[in-house]
Amino acid sequence: MKNPFGKKYPNIARWVEEHEGVLELGWHEDNPMNSFIAAFDCGGDAWHGKESYESIDAALLDADNALARVLKDIYGE
Repeated sequence: MKNPFGKKYPNIARWVEEHEGVLELGWHEDNPMNSFIAAFDCGGDAWHGKESYESIDAALLDADNALARVLKDIYGE
């Protein structure tokens, strides 16, 4: 993978590029969920992170690790 983002966060890249999932950062006042980062796909919520992180990198690393498990559950890889 030539994309530097994909090298650092391969599972997020796979989630977005291959699985056509969405990763959402931030809060929305109308959303009852209080997580800072979340992953969604056509089936709905796939994963929600913590309410806050020390940095964006920490949030993305948490998502990347969680999406490795989610993708394994979906594709068995």
